[in-house]
Amino acid sequence: MAEVQAVKDPDTIRLIGHLLARHHSQQMADIWNIGINLALRISDLLSIKFSDIDEDRLNLREQKTGKHASIQLNPKALQIIHRIREEHPSHIYLFQSYRNRQAINQAPRPLTRRAVCKAFGIIGEELRLPLGTHSMRKTRGYHLYKSTRDIARVMKMLRHSSEGVTLRYIGITQEEVDQDFKELEL
Repeated sequence: MAEVQAVKDPDTIRLIGHLLARHHSQQMADIWNIGINLALRISDLLSIKFSDIDEDRLNLREQKTGKHASIQLNPKALQIIHRIREEHPSHIYLFQSYRNRQAINQAPRPLTRRAVCKAFGIIGEELRLPLGTHSMRKTRGYHLYKSTRDIARVMKMLRHSSEGVTLRYIGITQEEVDQDFKELEL
């Protein structure tokens, strides 16, 4: 699997959401738009239950690290969550698989990572971008870093323990660091 990158252009971020809705489903676009706003790993994003959401806060335990994440939901994420809840009041998962409708006496399940990977990959090919499920998390980290220049803040949001890992993860290159030094004169 090719390494995916952060999406650095805000217009491209919006275009990806639009193309996912148009070519795949509103649910895929919702995954993209909420994923961009929460910076969770795809396994954690897909496992969100409505019971994990307390008014404007998401509380969950990360599957990979076991760390507790308490995330303040921004207005865009809340708007999408409220719409999904309104459209599917009986759903347990935020991104529940619709295939379960045909499975009698089976417990509801979230959408699969494989389905999301496939949809994102198709849109990535169309846009000639290395796009995948980690792109959402990397994009959020990249844009937070670009707006604040505070790597410690980005590390905390992504729950990383190393600056180097975080810089590499969000795609900050040595050229960008060098450019920052040239542009900022005190």
